[in-house]
Amino acid sequence: MNNIFRGWLLDLYEDANDGVRLWFISEDGERVCVRQPMPITFYAAGEAEQLRALWKMLRKQAGVLSLSREIKRDVFLIDPLPVLQATIDNPLRQTRLFREVQRLFPHLTYYDSDISATTRHSAQFGTFPMAFCELEIDESSTIQTIRVLNSRWDLAPVHPVFRILTIEPDCDPGRGSPKTLRLRHQQRQKSLPLDRPEDLIMRLNELLEQIDPDFILTQWGDNWVIPTLLKLAKQVGVNLHLNRDVQREVHWQKELTYFSYGQIVYRAEEAHLFGRCHIDQHNAMMWRDYGLDGVLESARVTAQSIERAARVSPGSGISAMQMLTALENQILVPWHKQQVEEFKTGVDLIQRDRGGLIYQPIVGLHANVGQIDFVSMYPAIIIKGNISPEVPLPNGIAPASEELGVVPLTLKPLYEKRVALKLNQAQNAKENPLSKRDKARSSALKWLLVVCFGFLGYKNARFGRIEAHEAVTNGGREVLLRAKETAEAMGFEVLHLYVDALWLKKSGATNKKDFQEVLDEISRQTGLGVSLDGVYRWVAFLPSRLDSRVPVANRYFGVFQDGSLKVRGIEARRRDTPAWVVETQTKMLNTLSEAMDVDALPEKISAAFEVFRRALKNLREGRVPIEKLVITSLITRELESYRAPTPAARAAMQMFQQTGKRVRPGQKMRFLYTRGEQGVSPWEVTELLDPARLDKKKYIELLARAASSVLYPFGIGNNELKQWGHSATIELSLNYERQGNHVRSFRDHVRTGRVESHVGIRGSSG
Repeated sequence: MNNIFRGWLLDLYEDANDGVRLWFISEDGERVCVRQPMPITFYAAGEAEQLRALWKMLRKQAGVLSLSREIKRDVFLIDPLPVLQATIDNPLRQTRLFREVQRLFPHLTYYDSDISATTRHSAQFGTFPMAFCELEIDESSTIQTIRVLNSRWDLAPVHPVFRILTIEPDCDPGRGSPKTLRLRHQQRQKSLPLDRPEDLIMRLNELLEQIDPDFILTQWGDNWVIPTLLKLAKQVGVNLHLNRDVQREVHWQKELTYFSYGQIVYRAEEAHLFGRCHIDQHNAMMWRDYGLDGVLESARVTAQSIERAARVSPGSGISAMQMLTALENQILVPWHKQQVEEFKTGVDLIQRDRGGLIYQPIVGLHANVGQIDFVSMYPAIIIKGNISPEVPLPNGIAPASEELGVVPLTLKPLYEKRVALKLNQAQNAKENPLSKRDKARSSALKWLLVVCFGFLGYKNARFGRIEAHEAVTNGGREVLLRAKETAEAMGFEVLHLYVDALWLKKSGATNKKDFQEVLDEISRQTGLGVSLDGVYRWVAFLPSRLDSRVPVANRYFGVFQDGSLKVRGIEARRRDTPAWVVETQTKMLNTLSEAMDVDALPEKISAAFEVFRRALKNLREGRVPIEKLVITSLITRELESYRAPTPAARAAMQMFQQTGKRVRPGQKMRFLYTRGEQGVSPWEVTELLDPARLDKKKYIELLARAASSVLYPFGIGNNELKQWGHSATIELSLNYERQGNHVRSFRDHVRTGRVESHVGIRGSSG
């Protein structure tokens, strides 16, 4: 007698005997494991003799269900492709068998050969993490039928009530030796001492059985918590029940270093569970941007497992979505990319490979400026222009082919969902819990859309091609030029253009409704969605540090009419800036933001300078916590290959010499600036560092640099601030009086409307 039940899909993974195992959270709150046979099909193409030899080899292998000749579609080829189709009884067997096949027959071309079980299952049955399904299962818990009752594209998905257990040590294991583990479930908290391992493992097992969590969220879980717990469990001879599936042990994903989008990326070793999900918040790639709500949304739309969606880059998510689109449309997914860049003359390269359009900003301070943004411009151009590597490419944004290619077919529902979520956000109050959740979900979708353009030109992308990448930037340039011409025809001055945004001002345009007409006209002229990011009370565009005559496209700060700040390209936005410097610069900006208009700024400049002065005094008097002076910087290569080691590399070398711990390329190194030959000291081994060893001169220079970014528009530069910073207290006070002269000078400029290069006021009277 078969049973029917409904529930949400939490986890799906391969099994050597069952095919795949699926864990559901049922409507009545039960956690149910079911199994499902899942044959896997892959394809090979090439010379007939080689295919015949492969046929003979495969027919002798256990688990091969069928072999046949078929005609399939490779979108990069004009004609249908004859292939050898091989169907294997089990995903794990197919993985092992394919390794042997490609080793013995390296010259054949393979398709659909390395696609994850979650993606295949989604293509075949429409499933995805948190899919609400109706299942018919037999007495052996084997699925007979499965029907998905919701969609990846639902705007307001309903989730079950999750059970979440949080585990973290009482200190950073990289710097100290934790004494206890802190556990939290709902409003209850426990601390379990680490010095009684048998009691610790027993009590943890009791909690795991009692709570039966769906998610285990950890701090330093991959590299410390779980390895430590497994070591202690082995030491006392007790099994630790981290997995719901008691037949499984923790699966370890090896560490990985790779090069992506111009930078080196390191992915640490990962601990994956079966039947429940483990997410190390320190090792989850985008956790700080969107948390669990965003992870669930990313898993939902990409059909990747929740643990994988939490850890891999958005580019991997886009890749999974494109493979899913291909499978759903009976398109072959190549094992390796086969397309190469077309030959181009020098003139072709100059015309095509020009990137996004940038109109250098007018340096200085500007009042009543509207910022107009295109809504996900590049994805919108890909969809509108039907830009995909396998179809004819447009010259602009008018499509050259009517049939949607794989890439726009993948992005269209993703783009539409994000636009709809943004509209929902705008209608909900900020304090509404749904608004917070939708913001996280929208952020996850935004990151997928952001990387889809770069992924088009990625050398290993299965459905990537550099010519398609260039076609998108060509469309972007055309769209931005249309927008600029439209705005100027309507009497607006264009202060700045940057890839997908415009900064406009016009006499008398001081609030949102004054910009609505130009928004509507730009949207009509380009055919793309635009939005008003806001109207600035004032915004300052900053120049290059090396040459004040040269503007920098993405280095500015400003205050919107609601008092909120927008900051780009300065120290507070950099991840290698010490927390003390970030906090000081942010306080200075917040002080300036209190000015309701440009005329009110002079009174606030003195207060902002006072913030800088107090921060210097706190540093000199030793009142800045040492942890707020830590620098975090990326190691970009093996330590031995540095010819002129950076401060981070010098700190990493010290740590290796003192502890034997090696920092890999793509990992971040934390250090302090100290006096002495090396000039740095690694944070991980400086627990007993004498504060007297800190290089305060270096930190003063870092703070002066950050303060000068804020005060430059008002005529106060980096060299001046460094001099103030290095002066004695009494001299600093005298120079502070000199700074007051700058404020008075600035006030005079505002009132008279005069413009000088070191102050750069434009249109301050609005």
